[in-house]
Amino acid sequence: MTVIDLESYEDALATYDPVMGLEVHVELGTKTKMFCGCSTELKQDANSQTCPVCLGLPGALPVVNEIGIESAVKIGLALNCEIAEWCRFARKNYFYPDMPKNFQTSQYDEPIAFDGYLDVQLEDGEIFRVQIERAHMEEDTGKSTHVGGATGRIHGASHSLLDYNRAGIPLIEIVTKPIEGAGARAPEVAKAYVAELRELIKALGVSEARMEMGQMRCDVNLSLRPHGTEKFGTRSETKNVNSLRSVERAARFEIQRHAAVLNSGGTIVQETRHFHEEDGSTTAGRIKDNAEDYRYFPEPDLVPVAPARAWVEELRQGLPELPRLRRKRLKDEWGVNEHDMQSILNAGAVDLIVATTDAGAPSDQARKWWMGELARNANETGRSLDELPVTPAQVARVAELVTSGDLNDKLARQVLEGVLAGEGDPDTVVEKRGLKVVSDEGALGTAVDEAIAGNAAIAEKIRGGKVAAAGALVGAVMKATRGQADAARVRELILEKLGVEG
Repeated sequence: MTVIDLESYEDALATYDPVMGLEVHVELGTKTKMFCGCSTELKQDANSQTCPVCLGLPGALPVVNEIGIESAVKIGLALNCEIAEWCRFARKNYFYPDMPKNFQTSQYDEPIAFDGYLDVQLEDGEIFRVQIERAHMEEDTGKSTHVGGATGRIHGASHSLLDYNRAGIPLIEIVTKPIEGAGARAPEVAKAYVAELRELIKALGVSEARMEMGQMRCDVNLSLRPHGTEKFGTRSETKNVNSLRSVERAARFEIQRHAAVLNSGGTIVQETRHFHEEDGSTTAGRIKDNAEDYRYFPEPDLVPVAPARAWVEELRQGLPELPRLRRKRLKDEWGVNEHDMQSILNAGAVDLIVATTDAGAPSDQARKWWMGELARNANETGRSLDELPVTPAQVARVAELVTSGDLNDKLARQVLEGVLAGEGDPDTVVEKRGLKVVSDEGALGTAVDEAIAGNAAIAEKIRGGKVAAAGALVGAVMKATRGQADAARVRELILEKLGVEG
């Protein structure tokens, strides 16, 4: 890989203002493709989910997916967009093996949704409004696998394999207006926008929006202009970035790269760029075409789409609580501060905590276990919280056992450890490991008597009024019972037996 000289981030921002444009493609969760009845199920044999329509065979006629249109309208409404009273599909012509028709059915100058906005919250609580240019419907392309090269890309490959199962899967492309005024926080704004958009898409139920599976991906357009000027610079377009962290890193890298090129007297080339996860860099792809190079024209085989106003209003009334408003409500209900709520959001724990409280756990207990023991395990094993082999219902059961006194926190951590290790549900782990709190008064009394007898000097201090010294005897009993005693009850018994007021 070619080594690229970069300007320092601080020096780049001292001279230039970054301007971004973000294009996010969302793969809709419909059962069939956008213009035919082929299944959209994942991980099937290559080219097993194709037909004359999505293969573009002569004489095949497309029919638009009604659920795809409904999903597009929902997304547009949630993004505060105007919904077109009448719009058409268009043919976007380009020749590449991943498009068997040699054109992509998309929308050009007549999108179904336009002129919206999305408010996003940055980590310090600041709200930044991102203006939405358009949200339009289109179809996905097929998948090319380049074989024989070192990088997995076409350069250096000996041959390529084509799988058209993905060709024709419904997509919504959401395009922002130029994002100006973010300054040094531009990469953070990009990440926050994509994160908020992902949460919104999931809340609408139109897609799982799993970026790691390609169900949602972002193209990061970036240019720089000198402070005090209005004309936009030449942009680069980093394609198909598939994680929140990578969106932020791609924007930051391109700011530094553009500044280095401009400061050295060079010229920015309008091109696509490939993002590299391993080091956060980008490399050149192809010279970027302008819209006229695609030779758009109205799709003659599809009738225009004209969503009835009554239907649009019905969909508007049926929208779920939007993510930012929901987070504010939960923050107030849980009684947490802005910093803690942001930590919960960053950890991807909001829905898990809600599901755990729905299963019966107090919200403070749900937060405690997801943001404590389980977050630690996720961090150590390199997984996200929702990838852990434990359910909200199981966490709620652990919280219930702690509340009832059957477990203390130390034992509860061991129970979760067992659940994560695949030893069964919480009750099974408690039974197998013998982890229940010792609450039998006779057994506790015996353990306390032994601790007093074995620590006579400490017992004498307690009798003399140094009640704080009881902690040492409590520790001895806890050790003797393998941490399974009720520490509060142990302390009461120690003071009772020594004739000391607590």
